[in-house]
Amino acid sequence: MLCGALAACGNSGKLAPAAGQSLPPAAYGEAGKTTPEDLITPSAQAQPSRNDEILRRSEKREADPFDLPPPD
Repeated sequence: MLCGALAACGNSGKLAPAAGQSLPPAAYGEAGKTTPEDLITPSAQAQPSRNDEILRRSEKREADPFDLPPPD
């Protein structure tokens, strides 16, 4: 019963700012204001695409200049 009550509390309508509040101002250089849907859609950097390429044979790794030994 508790699970049903928790599932029913979600709002499935369009998002809107709270009463008396407004959306953040447009970023510098942007043509228009952002919509709530734009604000909740993750960017490609936040949600990168998956690489399903299968490695068919071993390959030697390139040298990594940041792979340093631990400090003494």
